Amino acid sequence: MIGPTHEEVITDVVRRDMRSYRQLPRLFYQIQTKFRDVIRPRFGVMRGREFLMKDGYSFHTSYADLQREYRNMYETYSRIFTRLGLKFRAVAADTGAIGGTGSHEFHVLADSGEDAIAFCPASDYAANVELAEAVAPQEVGSGATAMMEKKATPGKTKCADVAAFLGLPLTQTVKAVAVMAEKEGGGEFVLLLLRGDHDLNEIKAQKVVGEFRFARDEEIVAALGCKPGYIGAVGFSGRVVADRSVAVMSDCVCGANEEGYHLTGVNFGRDLPRPGTVADIRNVVEGDPSPDGKGALELCRGIEVGHIFQLRTKYAAALKCTFLDEHGKDQVMEMGCYGIGVSRIVGAAIEQGHDERGIVFPASIAPFAVAVVPMNYAKSETVRAAANTLHAELLAAGIDAVLDDRDERPGSMFADWELIGIPHRVVVGERGIKEGKLEYKGRKEADATMVAASEMAMFLKQKLCG
Repeated sequence: MIGPTHEEVITDVVRRDMRSYRQLPRLFYQIQTKFRDVIRPRFGVMRGREFLMKDGYSFHTSYADLQREYRNMYETYSRIFTRLGLKFRAVAADTGAIGGTGSHEFHVLADSGEDAIAFCPASDYAANVELAEAVAPQEVGSGATAMMEKKATPGKTKCADVAAFLGLPLTQTVKAVAVMAEKEGGGEFVLLLLRGDHDLNEIKAQKVVGEFRFARDEEIVAALGCKPGYIGAVGFSGRVVADRSVAVMSDCVCGANEEGYHLTGVNFGRDLPRPGTVADIRNVVEGDPSPDGKGALELCRGIEVGHIFQLRTKYAAALKCTFLDEHGKDQVMEMGCYGIGVSRIVGAAIEQGHDERGIVFPASIAPFAVAVVPMNYAKSETVRAAANTLHAELLAAGIDAVLDDRDERPGSMFADWELIGIPHRVVVGERGIKEGKLEYKGRKEADATMVAASEMAMFLKQKLCG
């Protein structure tokens, strides 16, 4: 059988065979295929339902020892992706369905990435946008300067359209998002308030209100007497959760709970109660202060190629994976898990490194380091002998070289090796041989260079070391 991940299986193995603190810590790993029920498979090996993963699982007697191994894995993964020649970021991430108390994702930076990452160029701070904290505003509104007034806004259901229609800044508007929070005996209707230019972060919101779904139109009408597009918190007596940026606003614009109308000059404490809960429930945006106080955030996209978790006791407790400590007492094991998407690295490297001619692989993961391309290999004994000699010299020097002995036109051979992404190419031709030279061209270089044939192996070794 193939599974999405194997925390339960490995924990079951450990609980059967590991019983003493003397047997811990212990680390298990495997390299095998995994299956994920991906909704929209795409990009070949980038987002497939089946992929190759290196997954590891560690078991410990204490949280402190788990943290030690977690730091070790963080540093190890960082070295791996650095050695692979990839531009990447390790970002704090939500633990999601796997659970635990903390995790980091390793993202290869690429414009085509599925994940949005917030990072601070002036520091080491980086986090998935799902988790990145939107720092509470330092500036508080100047207070009420206008009276609440109902204004007609026919057909204007979006904050941007309402602001433009009223001639006010978008940052002065408040949007209300209606959700149904799970509750025993049924759902609870809750209003989430966000500044008009901000977007709801569902993961953050779930941590505040619990599991929820977006309210249906009929539920919104039943609670507020109005269809979506014109709803607001004025006159609503139920639960209200306001984002930090909303809580400090004054003279706001919001829905009037009447189709075709909005309210201006709305202020908390005068026109409606102050929100029962104020929390960070929005996505960060470019220019937000970095949570570490060392600059402003920038946004980029990334492809997740690795993920590490501090699982703590979630699986061990559920599966009764315990050990006897030095006093002979049963204790639940602390646990971590660590994964690298081996096959996804290939797709991520291609997405990060390519041009109009094809792939530009980092030298460390290219199929070959050097392509030896002879002109008229089958017809010219001189070219064939020189190409075979160079190929042998490169292999003897520890350079992973491939000899293109196909009977193809030069242009076709060049295009193939550029498409595949081989970092270095050496052309062997009769004219160059007569002059004692061979033609070298790097994959990223625009022009070729003539190098003495006797020095080519050393020349390439220096290139590869560089």
